[in-house]
Amino acid sequence: MKFTKMQGCGNDYVYVNGFEERVSDSEKPELVRRLSDRHFGIGGDGVIFINPAAEADFEMEMYNADGSRSEMCGNGIRCVGKFVYDKGLTDKRRISVVSAGKIKYLDLTVEGTDGSTGRGEVARVRVNMGSPILEPALIPVEAAGDRVVDEPILVGGREYRMTCVSMGNPHAVVFSEHVAQMPLEQIGPLFEGHERFPNRINTEFVEIRDRKNCFMRVWERGTGETFACGTGCCAVLVAGVLNGLTDNAITVKLLGGELFIEWDREENLIYMTGPAVTVFEGEV
Repeated sequence: MKFTKMQGCGNDYVYVNGFEERVSDSEKPELVRRLSDRHFGIGGDGVIFINPAAEADFEMEMYNADGSRSEMCGNGIRCVGKFVYDKGLTDKRRISVVSAGKIKYLDLTVEGTDGSTGRGEVARVRVNMGSPILEPALIPVEAAGDRVVDEPILVGGREYRMTCVSMGNPHAVVFSEHVAQMPLEQIGPLFEGHERFPNRINTEFVEIRDRKNCFMRVWERGTGETFACGTGCCAVLVAGVLNGLTDNAITVKLLGGELFIEWDREENLIYMTGPAVTVFEGEV
């Protein structure tokens, strides 16, 4: 099976061309665990299959490193855009990608010129990530009221304040200080498996620098701490605005780079812009 290793801000996945490679659904969880292993496999935060789709230009079928399915990955979907253009699966610079039944729209920025094709390669991608979901039952999170904003939660014997948002997958955003020193390997699993999150949770720990900049670390369900999380950055902006901490557009600094996130309040749409990079290709 041929594969391509790609990363967006250090959030790395193994990509498989589902137009050419055939893997049964029953085989995928174990295959994903094997390929994602950083010691005995290729290594990555998970595996993404790029498939044909009836309702969009392409389908993104995403798996976490533990073999579980995930609904959306902002860094992953940018790399899907780069993959399909650079590989010649499309000539369009505006494409649609469906993941877990939800369609996202991507604008591809192409740079350079290949001498043989004259097409260049995708350097960065702007994604319409859709509207944030704030209703607790739809995130989901166990809570009273119609939103979870700056709400207390007891985790590991300590009280934190969280704001919950779904960007197609669930997020709990925690604003804090000294985020770089936080022991995420201890705190993250306690949030992920907390009884208030029926489908587990991705948790963002965020340090506000000013109204246009913040620093974020993230614990992703099914994977652990990653260098970046695109949907998490979108959730951070929403939480920042709802808590009166940020403007409607911010740069989120991550362990693996930076993402620019915008919230069009009139259309209630979140836009994410960031890089997409091919690391290497191979066959396994």
